[in-house]
Amino acid sequence: MNSKPIPKGYLCIDESGTITEIGQLKEESESTEFYNGIIVPGFVNSHCHIELSHLVNCFEQDSGMAGFIRQINRLRNSVDEDGRKQATEEQMNQLYKSGVSAMADISNCSESFAIKAKSPLYTRTFLEVFGSEPQDAPKVIAGVKDLHQVSKEAGIDAAPTPHSCYTMSRELLRDASAAGLEEGFISYHNQESWEEEELVKTGTGPLAEEYRSRGLSTPPVTGGSALRYFISTLRKIEKHSEGKIQGQILLVHNTFTNKESIESALAELENPYWAICPMSNLFIHRALPPLELMRSNNLKICLGTDSLSSNTVLSMVDEMLTLQKYFPSVPLEEMIQWATINGAEFLKKESELGTLEVGKKPGIVLIENMDLQNMKLTEKSTSRRLA
Repeated sequence: MNSKPIPKGYLCIDESGTITEIGQLKEESESTEFYNGIIVPGFVNSHCHIELSHLVNCFEQDSGMAGFIRQINRLRNSVDEDGRKQATEEQMNQLYKSGVSAMADISNCSESFAIKAKSPLYTRTFLEVFGSEPQDAPKVIAGVKDLHQVSKEAGIDAAPTPHSCYTMSRELLRDASAAGLEEGFISYHNQESWEEEELVKTGTGPLAEEYRSRGLSTPPVTGGSALRYFISTLRKIEKHSEGKIQGQILLVHNTFTNKESIESALAELENPYWAICPMSNLFIHRALPPLELMRSNNLKICLGTDSLSSNTVLSMVDEMLTLQKYFPSVPLEEMIQWATINGAEFLKKESELGTLEVGKKPGIVLIENMDLQNMKLTEKSTSRRLA
């Protein structure tokens, strides 16, 4: 991903998987292993909820965000803890075998920590918090700080993070964001649904009705976009009141983002990344992000799978195949960049992961069953780890 593709390219690796040589094959040798397809660096899954793996095939599709929230509240603990952990470990193993070398993962509890600690797949865990009532913010923050200590004891990289504008009071959104930026990372669900935009702009719509029916508070009505509201809340953090807001900030989904929101983010955030999860967006909303608008603004796009509560499979190749179906003009080379180096840069792991370069150990992945003449994926395309 740091140069043009190499036809008949070869890699030499040592016993640890570190790349020692790259070139174009001129002569065969007895030690040469041949593969039919394309060889790429290990994938970086930029958004997942691995602890929800037990919910595969449990959710109704096309429910909208309000309907999805009702389902998650009803079904999240429908499997016992042992079953949840078993499903998590199975999916972690499958992700690694399919070529995922690193992942930005969301956790609401500690159930996945031991599994992550022993996995060869690197994870940065975002300890996500919710809370619609302002008076609850101190208690929620104290709880996530305790969870952060547990993650440290487990030996995994983690940090508190806010969930989204529609599940949090302004006070909790500010405090959780401050805690995340202290660690240098935020992963934030942004403009995932039109209901979210309607809630913040006008105080109406299905999300507003859902919250009020449960006697819960809703965010302030601003008349502007949900992303603009998030940025204005970040500005209330003392250390980020002037200049561009620092830190690795991953805006996730962006299904209903727009020109105004993108311009605000580029003007206010020093280092924004934009994760897309196309199969999840189709599952819940039958919608996709405005990819051409995002590309025309040269955004740092990353690719994620989301969870098995809103997807049928955790597969980076299937996510790219979905993008290819709906956005056929996007070159495969660009999509692989979203699936590798961009995510590695967000995680600050680009010195190890994301590209095939001598001295790196990114993981070596084969994508098979390709249309090599047109450099396109096919319905039979799959990926597997070679090293």
